[in-house]
Amino acid sequence: MKTFTLPGTEIIAPNVVLGLMRIADKTDDDIQELVRTARDAGIDFVDHADVYGNDLHDCERRFAEALRLTPSQRDEITIQTKAGIVREGPYFDFSYEHLIDSVEGSLRALRTDRIDILLLHRPDALVEPEEVARAFDDLESSGKVRHFGVSNHTPRQIDLLRKSVRQPIVANQLQLSITHQPIIAQGIAANMLDEQQSVTLDGGGILDYCRLNDITVQAWSPFQAGFFNGVFLGSPDYPELNTVIDRLAAQYEVPAIAIATAWITRHPAQMQVVLGTTTPDRVSGAAEGSDLPLTRADWYELLRAAGYRVP
Repeated sequence: MKTFTLPGTEIIAPNVVLGLMRIADKTDDDIQELVRTARDAGIDFVDHADVYGNDLHDCERRFAEALRLTPSQRDEITIQTKAGIVREGPYFDFSYEHLIDSVEGSLRALRTDRIDILLLHRPDALVEPEEVARAFDDLESSGKVRHFGVSNHTPRQIDLLRKSVRQPIVANQLQLSITHQPIIAQGIAANMLDEQQSVTLDGGGILDYCRLNDITVQAWSPFQAGFFNGVFLGSPDYPELNTVIDRLAAQYEVPAIAIATAWITRHPAQMQVVLGTTTPDRVSGAAEGSDLPLTRADWYELLRAAGYRVP
């Protein structure tokens, strides 16, 4: 498992993360096996959110109930969670009161005294950066949150926060897979009028912006074809892509899912892949792509096979 020091922190982080948004209905044994498999593969970084599960803080609670971590075991794991979505709306709330209440609820559910990384969960159009800054300051000074980041934020939204927030924004969680790659494709096709990928969306340049500002991109839904409409691996909708994936998997002697992971980890932005699966075999298989040395030719062939018209 490839690891690196997460910029802006002292955390030695793996480039594959275990996402736990689907464990609410799993048994203790299921959750224990899932986390044990991840740990055996070198994944000691877990991703939560207060809204994951059937009820508020549900998946965080199930994680803590199943693992019952001792203080020393807790120290071995990086716990990241997110706040800002109000389930009852749904809507978004980055107010001081909501962020503080959410973190307190996460701490209780997770049975821990601190969150290693707190992400703002999607943008709040009504954000008041001064309130976010006050919440971050109080959470940091009390030792309840060590580091802070965002999810699905554009460059200008991050700049707006940074006008008031004094802590480094250490991560931005963004959707990315071989078949859902506008944050990469826009840069390749920029200013090419006939290419749909050349259209600048969401402010443009978010991947380069994060690289320039030492913000780690965390790729969510790394195996989804689009927005929660099924995986591309083995899908009849992507015959050319799966042919290439299967050939490369045989060449590198890894499962197909490792190639999908490696397409992201091969990028020099040093991104993290956030797994959403609860199947242990898929976790261990995906982890094999952590440091797979795909060539430039391999990487671009996968991009073309996914339907992107490389100029």
